[in-house]
This record gives sequence, structure tokens and C-alpha cells, in this order.
Amino acid sequence: MQLSELRGHKQYADRAFSVLAVAAAGVVLLVLGMIAITMTRRAWPAFGTEFFSSTRWSAAEGIFGALPFIWGTLYTAAIAIVIAVPISLGVALFVTQVAPPWLKTPMVYLMDLLAVVPSVVFGLWGVLVLANHFGLGRSFLTAGIILAVMIVPIITSLSREVIETTPASEKEAALALGATRWEMINASVLPHSKGGLVGAVMLGLGRAMGETIAAALVIGSAIGQITMNPFAPGNSMPAVIANEWGEADQPHKAALIALAVTLFVITIGVNLLATSIVQRSMKRSRGA
Repeated sequence: MQLSELRGHKQYADRAFSVLAVAAAGVVLLVLGMIAITMTRRAWPAFGTEFFSSTRWSAAEGIFGALPFIWGTLYTAAIAIVIAVPISLGVALFVTQVAPPWLKTPMVYLMDLLAVVPSVVFGLWGVLVLANHFGLGRSFLTAGIILAVMIVPIITSLSREVIETTPASEKEAALALGATRWEMINASVLPHSKGGLVGAVMLGLGRAMGETIAAALVIGSAIGQITMNPFAPGNSMPAVIANEWGEADQPHKAALIALAVTLFVITIGVNLLATSIVQRSMKRSRGA
């Protein structure tokens, strides 16, 4: 085969790959757009000023105020992040920087195994153990702890992959200059990985906000509850949708779909914020 023919085949393959990549990205955007349009159209009758400001939710009276459920979703997700982030980053740093090979492999397997446990198992464990034996009850705190356990494997796995991209030369240079292991991590590993770590935390936050079954089992299903007390029962948007969809009539279903649209918008906003933070961190790192 002549050199010109070989170059022609390579150019054709490059163009084909570009077309396929663009088509795949287009399909994702198309699906997201169809979801947004369809859900918003079905939920539109429920949207109004009272939907986001009222604390009353009464299907019998046709009153649908989503503020307590929005609060419950954000509050439990915040509790989960506060608990999960230190544990996840600590495990990721231990596995990548401290653990010997004979311990690293089983720990990675265990974390991956924890990530595939069905959410209903975590929910039942929360009801039987945390709510009863530990006296936490069905509350915001119980839901936050269960969500934390569920997102620890996700944040840990992503953080581990990001940390392992730190060039060995940078770590060896820090150690050669007399730095301790922690000083090496603080000076080389964390600055190099901070953008990816923020992204991992934000993805975990998105998972915590969208979890349904586990949260529905342990949060308490209280209506109209807005409080900072972590031991109080509450409710969240996914839990309300799961609990009330089966018996809902058309106006009620429109309100539940409106909750789903609200959760969808919040999740998209979290992902966009994570992308912005990661890109800003990468620009600062390159500038430095």
C-alpha cells in the first residue's frame, strides 16, 4: 500500500471517529432535552409562586408547597457530604499513599463491593439498626448517615483515580528535599488533584440528592417540616415521589412531576458548578 493511500485511510478513520463522537454527544443532549421538555410540560400546571414558597402539601385540598421537600433534600445531602468527604478522602489517600500492596488490593475490592450494594439494603439496615438500636429514629440525621455510606465508595473511587495521576517525579522530589509523607501529600498530591477531588465530591452530592428508596425508608416522611434539628423527621423530593405516586390523581401527579423537574434542575446546577470549579482550578494550576 502506498503512503498516500495509507494517509487517506487514516484521515477517513479520523473523520469517522469524529462523526461518531459528535453523534454520541448529540444523543446525550437530545435525551436530556426530551426529558426536560416532556417533564416540564407535564408539570407546568403545578408550578406557581406557592409551589416554591409554601410549606403546605395537601393533595385533598389541591395545595402543593414543595419548600419542605426541597429543604429536606438539600439538608440530608449536606449531612451526607459532611460525613462522607473526610472519610472518602482519608481512605483514598491511605490506599494510594500509605497502604502496602497486600492491604491496598483487598481495600479497593471492598470499596467497589460496597458501591454495588442495592440502596434498599442500606435503607433497611438504617431502619433496623440506626433508627432502632442506636435511637436515632427516622430523621434527617439517619437519612444523612445512610446517604453518606452510599456515596463514600463513589467519592473514594474517583478520588483514588485522581490522586494516582500525580506524577511520581513530583512526589519523589518532595521526599528527596526532606519532606515528610504528609508534607509531600500536602505540597504535591493535593494541589495536583484538587480539581478532580472537587468533581468527585460534587458527583457524590448529586447522587445523595437523587437517592430515593433508602431516603424514603429512613427520613420519616413528615409533611411540612422545615427545621435544623437533625433528629427531627422530615421528607425529601425523591421520597415524596416514591411514596405518593401510586395513589396520585392528575393534579397530584403534576405536582410530583414538578418535584422531579426541580430535582433535575438542582442536579444539573450542581454538575455545572462542579465543572466550573474544576476548570477554574485547572487554570490556576497551569498559571502557577
